[in-house]
Amino acid sequence: MALHRRKGVDDRALDDVYASSDLSVEMPKSRFPESERDPRHVYQFVHDELMLDGNSRQNLATFCSTWLEPEIRKLMDECVDKNMIDKDEYPQTAEIESRCVHMLADLWNAPNSTESIGCSTTGSSEAAMLGGMAMKSRWREKRKAEGKNAGKPNLVCGPVQICWHKFARYWDVELREVPMENNRLIMNAEEALKRCDENTIGVVPTLGVTFTCQYEPIEEIANALDKLQKQTGLDIPIHVDGASGAFIAPFTNPDLMWDFRLERVKSINASGHKFGLAPLGVGWAVWRTATDLPEDLIFWVNYLGDNIPTLALNFSRPGGQVVAQYYNFLRLGREGYAKIHAACYDTARFIADNIASMEVFDVIYDGRNGGIPGLCWKLKDGVNPGFTLYDLADKLRGRGWQVPAYSMPPNREDLVIQRILVRHGVSRDLGEMLLKDIRRCLEYFKRNPVSQPLTEKEAGGYKH
Repeated sequence: MALHRRKGVDDRALDDVYASSDLSVEMPKSRFPESERDPRHVYQFVHDELMLDGNSRQNLATFCSTWLEPEIRKLMDECVDKNMIDKDEYPQTAEIESRCVHMLADLWNAPNSTESIGCSTTGSSEAAMLGGMAMKSRWREKRKAEGKNAGKPNLVCGPVQICWHKFARYWDVELREVPMENNRLIMNAEEALKRCDENTIGVVPTLGVTFTCQYEPIEEIANALDKLQKQTGLDIPIHVDGASGAFIAPFTNPDLMWDFRLERVKSINASGHKFGLAPLGVGWAVWRTATDLPEDLIFWVNYLGDNIPTLALNFSRPGGQVVAQYYNFLRLGREGYAKIHAACYDTARFIADNIASMEVFDVIYDGRNGGIPGLCWKLKDGVNPGFTLYDLADKLRGRGWQVPAYSMPPNREDLVIQRILVRHGVSRDLGEMLLKDIRRCLEYFKRNPVSQPLTEKEAGGYKH
């Protein structure tokens, strides 16, 4: 009987996958399965379901890496079982993380990169929250030392990504977000200072605003805060949200003053898996000096044979992304990153110039004049092209393109734009194909005007 049963299993292993009993029935969707299944069958089932996802290479909404060198995939495979928190078990992975922190401190012009402190995170949102926590902790301790109330902290920022709204809610901080007004779609120094007072834990300018791709004027804001301190004694630090720009500006605009060269900049967060070109799942938080990070945010954990310092909101997490980030630093260097990002800017400008030549669009940001590789546009005022940008985004999805249309935050909810991020792997040829499809859509709408245009809600809306 045992031999006969073994032969039956072997026979089934040779069956065609789609003729198997597993794929001849509906797989469980909400109830936990009772029995095991052939791994080939389960793989094919899951693989086929994932075909319904969009093609990530055509997702022009995402800031994240969608193309990786094969060597990175090999390293990720080799590190799939390595836990970043187990520094005693995987000391070389911990060493690689430390090297990356010092390399970033050097890239961002820290006074002494070997004495800077920081850590890897699961992404830039976690890194941003660590920066916010450090600002709140420093402010609270200063207020207590002065015998003042520390119960009403606030944070000043421009139009920010949702992670800062989360930080404010989770850590009970008032978020003083500078609204967009007229053609000003970012925070400037004047608007930032209007919202600063003795309860301000910090100002957070963004190097690459999510909505429009533009850089906020960090040096201008730092100089204004210097003057405010001379006039009032208020010493308000800056944390730079460099989710995208911190991995771009050092290579393409090294003279731009935004980083630790400005003494008021105490910390920076960045996304390794965006323009840092690493796989999804790695961000970085770096402080100018070790004294800028409050000691009460560092935990010492006796774990797996060693007393380990940990600074993160997560605990267990994979080490492969950090290793892949280090690979990129060694593989590309300043020269390679500059070359890749320059090519992205060239493609962004090419697409923007062609969009601008289309009679119904006004380009807001064209990949020039201070911002990340990308572009955004709106419909021309006073023009009725027979469609909304939501309709255009929906139509482009028919060809696989994800080009988001969305309304601006307060006070410009009336402004609807479309945006494209040009990342590593978005080639000139892909740009040409996209432009052909946009022109094809315009011709379609000219022949078939939309009688009931899609609204943001009907289109699903693009959430940042």
